[in-house]
Amino acid sequence: MAFLSRQALRRLGFAAIGANVLVSDKASIHGASRIALGDHVRIDDFCVLSAGEGGIRIGSFVHVACQCTLIGKERIELDDFCNLSGRVAVYSSSDDFSGTGMTNPMVPLALRRVTDAPVRIGRHAILGTGAVVLPGVTVGEGAAVGALTLVRKSLAPFTMYAGIPARRIGARSRALLELEARLRAERPDRSAAGRKLSRAGPPPATPPTSRRKRSPGRG
Repeated sequence: MAFLSRQALRRLGFAAIGANVLVSDKASIHGASRIALGDHVRIDDFCVLSAGEGGIRIGSFVHVACQCTLIGKERIELDDFCNLSGRVAVYSSSDDFSGTGMTNPMVPLALRRVTDAPVRIGRHAILGTGAVVLPGVTVGEGAAVGALTLVRKSLAPFTMYAGIPARRIGARSRALLELEARLRAERPDRSAAGRKLSRAGPPPATPPTSRRKRSPGRG
């Protein structure tokens, strides 16, 4: 896998670039000026990052595997140590599939019913291959999401989920927090971008939002 040089990353115009950032030369980046990358970030082949008005913030020690998509008008946040497996899709915008509005971006917005809401993937969360996260979701710190899971509602910290829609299947160990402490002790150096983009502690609760009926996915 070939990665862009530091100079090439700067030319793309990212809002922030931390230390040891690896972005595949086959990834598609749209709205780079609204995308901020922390330290030790890797984005693999054929990923699509399309930042809308809310932007995309990626913390430190984050991996976005091949063919992942992060798309939408509202903000998308990936906190420190989270992992997106191959073909994970995270949407902060979604068309309504009920038939009460038209769909797809080539139709005037006035004739569509689009749900726009921020998405946050918490620290140490892991999303399995093919998982889909819809607008308005907060994946709690340390949550684990199984392959091909549809996430329509926010998930509790250190809990494992699977299924369509996501259902709780068990608790997840917090032992990894001790390993994080060891890692930070061994590698105390952080870039200014990495320090600014990292957030300690669990993500805040997501306030309830009105949801329109929709089918899995995005138009």
